[in-house]
Order: sequence, then C-alpha cells, then structure tokens
Amino acid sequence: MNIREGLIPTALGTAVTATGYALKQKRGFNKTLSNTVVGFGLAHIVLGVIDLVEHRH
Repeated sequence: MNIREGLIPTALGTAVTATGYALKQKRGFNKTLSNTVVGFGLAHIVLGVIDLVEHRH
C-alpha cells in the first residue's frame, strides 16, 4: 500500500479541526480549549500539505 507522505497528518488535522469546531458550538464548553484544539488541527493540516507539495512525484 502506497500512502503519500503528508496524507496522514493532513487527514488527522482535518479530523481534529472538525472536533474542535464541534466543541466550539457546544454551549458551556471551555472556549480556550476548543480554540486550542482547532489550532492544533490547523497546524497539522498546514504541515501535512507542505509535505504533500514537497514530495510530489
């Protein structure tokens, strides 16, 4: 199985960002924590995309 380098961090970042966004919508949840989760996910997306572009075939 051939998985391109950077695809896993990008997919993981997408899932984490979606989770953080869902937590933001929840009333009574800590906004700082949800913003941190969104930022963590976005960082993974950016780093994964950089790997995908850098290692194009």
